[in-house]
Order: sequence, then C-alpha cells, then structure tokens
Amino acid sequence: MYFHNRLLNLTKIARFSNKINIIVRTMSQDESVDYKADLKKRLSPIQYHVTQEKGTERAFTGKYNKTTEAGLYTCVVCNEALFTSETKFDSGCGWPAFNDVIDQKKVKLTSDTSNVGANLLLLITNPGMIRTEVQCGKCDAHLGHVFKDGPPPTGRRFCINSASMNFHPLKLDK
Repeated sequence: MYFHNRLLNLTKIARFSNKINIIVRTMSQDESVDYKADLKKRLSPIQYHVTQEKGTERAFTGKYNKTTEAGLYTCVVCNEALFTSETKFDSGCGWPAFNDVIDQKKVKLTSDTSNVGANLLLLITNPGMIRTEVQCGKCDAHLGHVFKDGPPPTGRRFCINSASMNFHPLKLDK
C-alpha cells in the first residue's frame, strides 16, 4: 500500500482537449532515501539485495525452487501478480523457472551485460553473454533473467530469484 500511495502522489493525470498528458514528478533525494529505508525494514537482507541491488541468490537455495503446489507468484516489493504455477517447470538451473508471465505488461525486459563488466572484446566474441534482465513492471524490482532455451510453447525460461517473489497457494473449496 505504501508503494501504491507513493505512486499516486508522484503521478498526476491531466486531460486537455481529448488528449491525456501524464505528468510525472520524480522522487526527491529525501523521498528516495525514505522509500529505500522503508524497503530495508520491510524486506529481508537477501530480498533487498536481489530486488534493489540486482543481486542473485545462490543456486538451489531459494524457497520456491522445488515448489510444485498450485498458486500465484507475486512481486515481494509491490505484490504485483507475475507468474502462476501453471507455467512453472523444473529446468534444473537452481532457480524457479517459468515459461511465461501472467501478462507481458507485468514485467520489463532489458539487456544486461553486467556479467562481463567493461570487457567489450568479450561481448564481441561472445554475443550470447548478453542476458535479458526481468524487472517488475510496476515497481522496477529486479526479479531475474529470461533465456531463449525454455519449453514450448514460448521457448522462454524466466529464471527468477525466490527472494524476489511471494507465493500464494491456490485455495480449493471443499
């Protein structure tokens, strides 16, 4: 709720002659510090490291890596629904893997060359080292990476840190 209220305070929508203009005010340095401090209180150290500092939890240590229960996976920062258990599969990579998101607008995909640093020659000779980062489309939290080696029908493998998600089991009426 904190994030949602802050987002509402930062964005004003004005209508002018059948056109919608979106005016976005960026956070001041003080507001940014307050937001980060709130996240540090609310999230565990590994959740903060993964989502805010683009970290990665160690392979095979995440609590959702082997989860097979039916349910919904949401962003740990803003609670946005991202993945369902219907698209989860065991890729053997050591992190929860999904072959699709609930809706493409729920995530942002960007090129990530952080694993090669400033070594441009390495990038030129090994173009496959460029990864695609997955971020929450609502709050920009780092979730993981997506690769083009997943199962049909999408052929994609969203390799997502357990620390970036919450799991909500499906409740069946009996």
